[in-house]
Formats: sequence, structure tokens, C-alpha cells
Amino acid sequence: MKKVLLSLSLVLFSTIISAQEKGLDQRIDEAFAPVSDFFSNVVFFQVAGYPFVILLLVGSALFFTLYFGFPNIKYFKTAINVVRGKYDNHDKNDNSEDGEVSHFQALATAVSGTVGNGNIAGVALAIALGGPGATFWMIICGLLGMSTKFVECTLGVQYRDVGKDGTVYGGPMYYLTKGLKERGFETLGKIAAVVFAICCIGGSFGGGNAAQSNQATIVVKQLLGFESTSAGAVIGIILAILVGIIIIGGIKRIASVTEKVVPFMALLYLFACLYIILTNFTFIDDAFSLIITEAFNPTAIGVGGIIGVLMVGFKRAAFSNEAGAGSASIAHSAVKTKYSASEGLVALLEPFIDTVVICTMTALVIIIFNFGGYFEYGGDGLGTVFIDGVPFEGAGITSEAFSQYIPYSDVFLTIAVVLFAVSTMISWSYYGLQSWKFLFGRGKAADLTYKLLFCSFIIIGAAASMNSIWAFSDAMIFAMVFPNMIGLYFLFPVVKEQLNKYLKVIKG
Repeated sequence: MKKVLLSLSLVLFSTIISAQEKGLDQRIDEAFAPVSDFFSNVVFFQVAGYPFVILLLVGSALFFTLYFGFPNIKYFKTAINVVRGKYDNHDKNDNSEDGEVSHFQALATAVSGTVGNGNIAGVALAIALGGPGATFWMIICGLLGMSTKFVECTLGVQYRDVGKDGTVYGGPMYYLTKGLKERGFETLGKIAAVVFAICCIGGSFGGGNAAQSNQATIVVKQLLGFESTSAGAVIGIILAILVGIIIIGGIKRIASVTEKVVPFMALLYLFACLYIILTNFTFIDDAFSLIITEAFNPTAIGVGGIIGVLMVGFKRAAFSNEAGAGSASIAHSAVKTKYSASEGLVALLEPFIDTVVICTMTALVIIIFNFGGYFEYGGDGLGTVFIDGVPFEGAGITSEAFSQYIPYSDVFLTIAVVLFAVSTMISWSYYGLQSWKFLFGRGKAADLTYKLLFCSFIIIGAAASMNSIWAFSDAMIFAMVFPNMIGLYFLFPVVKEQLNKYLKVIKG
């Protein structure tokens, strides 16, 4: 594998050297933009003037929240206790326990797949487009998404496959086929599973990969002052080699990396955010006041009123925490447990950590920074704002906000963005590989083919423009929602049964 990746790198590097008329970055972007536009138009079709997939996500999250009696609040403490291992003895009393990783490792792996540059660049994009009010709707979407995440991850464990060697295969592909077969809809389940697997592979190439390398490249180029028309591709090759080496080890190696990197990465970033927020504590109440006011009376240019800013907030939050996409259930399926609902409870912590905590912290930093009037909300309507006449987008906006308060923060944020990007990519490589194996088998050849394609998209993401990459990434992540929701609506009564079973055990 290492030799193949090295060969691929050398070929691409030689292409860079030979590029003359146009930079390689521009050539890749021009080739990729039509693909991005096509998928974006297909996935985000509108009903009554609004993207149907956003309406589906929000409506479903609200339904599950009400049906399960606000599990995001009621079982929050229980979820923390499960992660802490308080109830592990209930699993160990039975020899039928399957799985490869602990509750904490599964959570860390899944969180590393959601806590990425959606929290840094995505939040900046949301505020640049929709103003401070987008933050309010991001928080609401995160709270509701906790319920959806609980449902899909419970099903992921309930219907997982365990190989002869103990390797776990789980996720929507399996609860769609097995679960719908139980309900008498075997053909529908098979079709939906195949569609989901295809969409998940696309999601791993887009939101879990290209979007991450794209933002990592932006901050690296900004830090080092790279202006070469092929600099993005060069950075992408370096990232591809790094990620390629890591993903060879599978879920156990990924878990061993993420359980160390993710807490450190998240805490470091949060401490920096807290430092900025607390040193400007007199502006905190003003910031929250602006968030609430602008949520219902937005003034950002071109946002399109309350519904417009709501859609911006929900879209960015859903992209960040992926509740409803089904991706996290693939990682959670590998947990060591015999009670599926135990991991469903653990999973509901994800949107809280990702959106309610980390995204809000980022938003507060940017809003407090902009009390100085550095840029106009709405910008150019595409996510770019201008500070002293210089264009900034995505993670670059967050970096500029940090630099106002923390010396050498450009170095710190570059490291944070790269760590977020790499951790997200290695987790999503596992999601995509599981879907690839579902479609093409579990042989080594299929494994190698997927990983080569995955590494190629790291380079594409680093070289292409932010607009093209994020449009494609949004489309790929949100496409997963359609087949996944079929499974959730058919099988949520199973989740209720498993929840009651688990609660009875831990209370008894």
C-alpha cells in the first residue's frame, strides 16, 4: 500500500512540475466544478421553495424527539455514565458480547468524524452567509439531532454483522437489509441499502475528505504565504500520504489514534475559544442577544429573511454533526456491547459536543471579533467576506478572528485545522470502506481500490475552490439522508423496545 501511495504521489508531483499554461489547482477546479454543480442540483431539490432534504431532517428530528420523550434531555446523564463505564459489568456478565472497541473509543471515533472543519470553517461560512442568527438555528438543530443520532446508532448495533474473525460490519446498509426484511419489505431494504452505500462512499470522498483537505490547505497556504498555482495539490499530496499510512490499520488503529488525538484537539481548541470569550466577557451578553435577535430579524445581505437564515443554520449544523445521515452508526456498530440501546445513548452526546458546544464557541469568537466592524455579514453571498479589502472565507475568517486576540494564533489554528481535518478523514475512510465492502466484497483488492480513490480526493479537495468542494460535499452528505430515513421510520419501534430493555437492566 505504501509503495502504491508513493507511486501515485510521484506521478501527481511530476504533473505539477509540467503544468505551464494554468496552475494545476485551477485545472482541477475547472474539471471538478461541473460534477459538483450536478450533484448539488440533484440532492437539494426544492419543495415550496425550500430544500426538501433540510425539511426532512428537521421534521424527522422533531418527531423522534417527541416520540422518545426528549431523550436528549432525559437520558443525558445516563449517556455520560455509559461512556464512563459505569454499566460495563452488565455487558461482561454475558459471553455473547461482540465488538472491537469500547464505548469511549466508539464515541471518539464517531466524534472525530463529525468534529472537523465544519466546526471551524462551516460555522464561519454560516455566519458569513446568514449572520449571527444562523448560530441560533445551528444550536436548535444540534439539540434535535441528538434524538436522530440516538435512533440510528441503536439500529446500527442492533443489526450489525460480526465476521468469523470478530470484525464488525454495521451501519445503515445492514439495518436497512435486515430490519426491513423483518418488516416484510426485503426488496425495498436491499435497494435502500445499496443506495445508501453509494451515497456514503460519495460522502466519504466529499464532506469527510475533500472539504477537510480544502480547509486545511487554505490555512496552511495562508500561514506559509504560498501563492503558487499548484500549492494546493502539493499540500494535498502530503496529506494523502499521511492519511494513507494511517488508514491501513483499520478501525482498531483508527480508534487508538482518535481516542488520543480527539480529546486533545477538542480541548485545545475549546481552551483557545474560552480564552477569547472570557477576555471579552463584557460582550458575551451582547453576542447572545445579537444571535437571538438576528435569528428572527436577520439583516445579513441576501439571506432571505427568517426562513433563509434558518436554512443556513440547519444546513451547516446538519453537515457538521451528520445526525440523520447515518454515518456515525457505522463507527458505533463496532462497540463491545450486547445492548444496542447503550450505544445509542452514547451517540446522542455527539451533536451536543459537536454543535451545541464547539460550533457555538466558534460562533461567539467570530461574532465578538466582528463587534469591531471588520466585515459585513452576508459578504458576497457566496461565503466570502472582505476585511480591509482582503477576501477571507471559511477557516480563514476564524483564523483572522483568533489573530486579533492570541499571539501566533495563525500557527495554533493551522495546527488545529489540520488535526481536525486528518482525524475526520481517517474516520470517514472507515465509513466509506465499510460501504465499499458492502457493495464489492471484503477482499484485499476492493480494500486497496477504495483507499486509492479516497487518497485521490484528498488531493482534489486541496486543489479545487472552496465553493466547488463544499457544494459537492454538502450534496454527498445530505444524499445519505434519503435512504437512511427509510430505515429510521420503519424501525424506530425496535429502538423503543431496546431502550426499555436496557433501562430495565441498568436500573435492576
